[in-house]
Amino acid sequence: FIPRILEAAPETLINDAGANLDPHKIWDCMFTNEKPGGHGERSVAIGTMDMAIWDAVAKIEDKPLFQLLADQYGNGVANRKVFVYAAGGYYHPGKGYDALKDEMRSYLDRGYSVVKMKIGGAALDEDLRRIDAVLSVLQDGQKLCVDANGRFDMDTAIAYAKAMSQYDLFWYEEAGDPLDYELQAVLRNYYDKPMATGENLFSMQDARNLIRYGGMRADRDWLQFDCALSYGLVEYLRTLDMLRQHGWSADRCIPHGGHQMSLNIAAGLGLGGNESYPDLFQPFGGFPDGVKVENSFITMPDLPGIGFEGKANLYEVMRALSS
Repeated sequence: FIPRILEAAPETLINDAGANLDPHKIWDCMFTNEKPGGHGERSVAIGTMDMAIWDAVAKIEDKPLFQLLADQYGNGVANRKVFVYAAGGYYHPGKGYDALKDEMRSYLDRGYSVVKMKIGGAALDEDLRRIDAVLSVLQDGQKLCVDANGRFDMDTAIAYAKAMSQYDLFWYEEAGDPLDYELQAVLRNYYDKPMATGENLFSMQDARNLIRYGGMRADRDWLQFDCALSYGLVEYLRTLDMLRQHGWSADRCIPHGGHQMSLNIAAGLGLGGNESYPDLFQPFGGFPDGVKVENSFITMPDLPGIGFEGKANLYEVMRALSS
């Protein structure tokens, strides 16, 4: 995709005013002669390039990306306070209930009020005991999400839904394969509380099929499309337009990934929040230095572009890669 950009006439990649890059024109350039469908590795490649382009566009304007998005696609007012939740709760050999509880307490101590753990890596009865263990450390106003990572067949997804209906979970995430829309649609008959999915759908068309055929409920369910995995912000804007046409609000979107691109999109376009990995995927995850989590919200700092330079350990890696 990089050669296509480099080989294009420069005037075809800039905005009509001739003052900045045009991310939409550059996206079209990258997608030249590509076949429709088959959204997989190329969606990540284009999404990564698209992220860099938007970073440059905002820096040319000397604005944070979230403010640029609010100016171009909203009313000019960005919501600098963004909801974030702490994802973790992975399975590890020898990791018992006490270790799981200690992990979740550490997230709560760092300001999160919503935490997430994995399910599906153990038998249902064992997973219920793990859920009970985490719930035992939560206080009033604190919530738990559970994430099956798409591993369940229909019968297993339903069994978990029935068993977990006793709890007041923040959501039940990705029960089955992300492309198994029938499973997701049937599951609503057994679970009337919030569900979440979408992180492994990599195009507007796949997202639209989820909305058309997956039985998702706009009044309670959550959508987790990740711009970095799904062709970037240009495609994400198309996805948001599609959602509006189907009666969904942008604030039902909480992207997967825990990266700063989605943080800026959430603040600039009015999404419902963003995932966070306090102890994983560093230095790429997390927030700019000095940003604190308070009651599961962070406040976006005034940094140009995406703000990579505001996270010292990440910027060090990026500088080394570009030298």
